[in-house]
Amino acid sequence: MQNAQNTFYITLRDRLVALNPNRTIYLRGVTRPGILVESNEFVVAQPPSDVFVLRWIGLRNDPYLSDVLVQMECEIAYMTEGTVGNLGMDRGAMLTEMDAELMALLQPNTAQKMNYASTPAVPMETQIFWSEASFQPQKVARDRLSRVATVSLFSYEEPGEQ
Repeated sequence: MQNAQNTFYITLRDRLVALNPNRTIYLRGVTRPGILVESNEFVVAQPPSDVFVLRWIGLRNDPYLSDVLVQMECEIAYMTEGTVGNLGMDRGAMLTEMDAELMALLQPNTAQKMNYASTPAVPMETQIFWSEASFQPQKVARDRLSRVATVSLFSYEEPGEQ
């Protein structure tokens, strides 16, 4: 499962760099692409704005299949306060821009599964694939607009995977 989760995150991260290299976050003294996995970061009271935050929320498998196919649910949360230059009055446009970016990041909906435990990463025998995103309605919390999209990620467990 960890290989599939890492592959999904790194695939989206690399696609974000190609699509919008200006979507970044400054975190712990380093500027990096504006996408992160919540469970890999320090706990914060409020997620950062203008960044995609991945949250693993569910896990299922079908015991009746000959190969183990794991289904993982991933929430992708994002929010914006708009831009300072526009006094935040463009936050609706900014959220729409992030909606479009996320839809682009998720296509195509497959990637070669990689093992990132070693450097360089090693390709595995199978691919991961995922569903279309299911977008929840936008939420308003004071000066922030936010949305959560949910994606089902599928991965065959290979021999030796944990």
